[in-house]
Amino acid sequence: MQIIMNQEFTKSLQDWLNTPAEQRDYAQGALLLLRLTGNQIMYRNLMANPKRNAQFIEYQLQKRLNYRLQKLTHEQVEEMQSQVNVIAKKVLTPNSGDNFKQGKRDDHDQLPDEIQALYVENLGIVQKMRELHLKLRSLSLENAPCPDSERYPFLKELIALDKRLHSNWETYDHYTGTDGEAVMAADARSESKKAVRLINLAKGRYAKKPNEELKAQILALYGKVINPTDKLTADLKDLGILE
Repeated sequence: MQIIMNQEFTKSLQDWLNTPAEQRDYAQGALLLLRLTGNQIMYRNLMANPKRNAQFIEYQLQKRLNYRLQKLTHEQVEEMQSQVNVIAKKVLTPNSGDNFKQGKRDDHDQLPDEIQALYVENLGIVQKMRELHLKLRSLSLENAPCPDSERYPFLKELIALDKRLHSNWETYDHYTGTDGEAVMAADARSESKKAVRLINLAKGRYAKKPNEELKAQILALYGKVINPTDKLTADLKDLGILE
């Protein structure tokens, strides 16, 4: 007989053992044990008088339930460890490209305080994740293989922090306004960065050969820049493009 190993059957064992002793169906308990062991001889002996064998049935079912719950817990911890391995590679590895997402917005200083705070909070979250991951690795080295019970709290917190990190980035990166007042959306920020690149290319040409047409193009591009840097403004003033 194939031994059943699934969470639904584990729940059936839990439900039976959680039933008050006086209300338990010991014939059902014997059947559960048969399904676990496949031992027909033991089953027939138990069914001769299920209540008289109550203590044996309870002990055997509880022992096997404990094992199954331990196995499920280990599998859950291993799954969490796999998640954390991916998180560490994407978020905690230097220059991974994911640890600061798109970086600080060009219009950061114009955002509401609570949106700006998400950027600052994420810097702290990444640092906390690094500390936890280092502790987890040290724990594994000190106690190999590291018990599931010791790994679990670190894994759980790392996964929770990663969710918070990405939720914050999602809000910060895509914030477009509050109380009906629009702040620059993602496409406007992209246009601003593109304008800065084009200005940097054009101002070199203008320095070599100034002309009104190119000056007008640079001024038009400058108008698209969100919060231009002091250096960019100073460069254009030195070239006589800005007054």
